[in-house]
Amino acid sequence: MARIDHTVTSGTFSLDGQTFDVDNNVWVVGDDHECVVIDAPHDGAAILALVGDRRVTAILATHAHDDHIRVAPELARETGAPILLHPDDLVLWRLTHTDRMPDGELVDGAVIEVAGTALRVLHTPGHAPGACCFHAPDLGVVFTGDTLFRGGPGATGRSYSDFSTIVTSIADRLLILPDDTVVHTGHGESTTIGDEAPHLRDWLRRGQ
Repeated sequence: MARIDHTVTSGTFSLDGQTFDVDNNVWVVGDDHECVVIDAPHDGAAILALVGDRRVTAILATHAHDDHIRVAPELARETGAPILLHPDDLVLWRLTHTDRMPDGELVDGAVIEVAGTALRVLHTPGHAPGACCFHAPDLGVVFTGDTLFRGGPGATGRSYSDFSTIVTSIADRLLILPDDTVVHTGHGESTTIGDEAPHLRDWLRRGQ
């Protein structure tokens, strides 16, 4: 059975001519021998330290905002692992990396196996057109990137995002998961599906 390792890296997020300081979660799923890395934000050395001497089988991008993919090419060079991204987010990827494309595509419903554990890809557009979550039912968790946080949906006030789309994604793809599913987010504290589901109507009233 795989385990989940975690670190936080700090840097910036830039889009639409504005830049913000951010702290990003990095999640590593695997055993003592192999693992996948979910998002590669700011600090390649910190991620490599978390990985240790394990073989990285894939670098999974929840989406292509620069604070989630900035060191993905560096990490790929160091580990030999492919970078996987949903193709709908290539427009965002190219804002950060013009001379290096992802190595493969994330496809809705695909299953990524690591250390005997299945991660199912859930395409959840809204925060970004190619945003994806990764559901690991055997571990009782879902990695949501910036789609769902403790307290509601990810931000949709910037280019390539849409509030009604993200709420539909959350309602149709995430809130149907078991209530005790732990939600590991791209920023901040984790939550559970059961804690967030009752607030759907409040989010709709609040809007973006």
